[in-house]
Amino acid sequence: MDRRATLLVTCPDRPGIVATVTTFLYHHGVNILRLDQHSTGSLAKPGLDLPSRPDSLASPGTFFMRIEFETPPVEGARPALEAAFKAVVAERLDMWFSLAWARDLRRVAVLVSKHDHALVELLWRWRQGELPCEMHAIISNHEVARRAAKDFELPFHVVDSSDKARAEAELERLLDGVDLVVLARYMQILSPAFVEKFHHRIINIHHSFLPAFVGARPYHQAHERGVKLIGATAHYVTSELDQGPIIEQDVIRVSHRQDAASLVSLGRDIERQVLARAVRWHLEHRVLVHEGRTVVFN
Repeated sequence: MDRRATLLVTCPDRPGIVATVTTFLYHHGVNILRLDQHSTGSLAKPGLDLPSRPDSLASPGTFFMRIEFETPPVEGARPALEAAFKAVVAERLDMWFSLAWARDLRRVAVLVSKHDHALVELLWRWRQGELPCEMHAIISNHEVARRAAKDFELPFHVVDSSDKARAEAELERLLDGVDLVVLARYMQILSPAFVEKFHHRIINIHHSFLPAFVGARPYHQAHERGVKLIGATAHYVTSELDQGPIIEQDVIRVSHRQDAASLVSLGRDIERQVLARAVRWHLEHRVLVHEGRTVVFN
């Protein structure tokens, strides 16, 4: 675990990117365990100036790659590899990159309201070793999740949501040092200022197949429209309600025989699975955001 890492890169598409990156890793004694790549299409012109964040790239052709690798057992290999990659490869190719080491587990906090099914699924998978992270705390505006927190021996905090500004200030204090915030049916709208502090580090589960039925009571909206498929969507939270980059979705077929309550019950199974997959992929460094959409190496 100390020697394993994941490299995510994105840059203007051009010939030779894979060869350049893999040759660099070879000359540093790295053993590549897995490599996945994706391109949006047209090749970019050499020398194109790009912004520093991958979600704002605007070239007509963008290249994405994920590499899992293992370094040799050499003291100081980690900082030397990162510095050399930046100087030799990233700057040359106008490349944004992220290098994540397996031993550096991300700290996760889960926010939940009255429905704890998605929360319990996450905690069970975490206990089984399926989610590579440190569970920091469970935070709620209700008491329902206290039992789950006790069962999994995790800190539990109740934050009164009646005063939004005060609630978010308390949330910020409790989330200090947290790498990922998961909204497991946390039925509160977060302010744009709060969301920006956790840019692409808040994952929400919405109980519909977005972009259909945004906002509250989506299963009831679906029932009123007589849809034949219902679903769930896990996405990064942005300042626009239920409009963030989508990480994962799934659906289940329904019929006119089901009422709204039946749709809610059926939907819970999808919500649990979809959120768990999205959180795992984020923790395993499989997600890149590009122009409001995601590239997910799953």
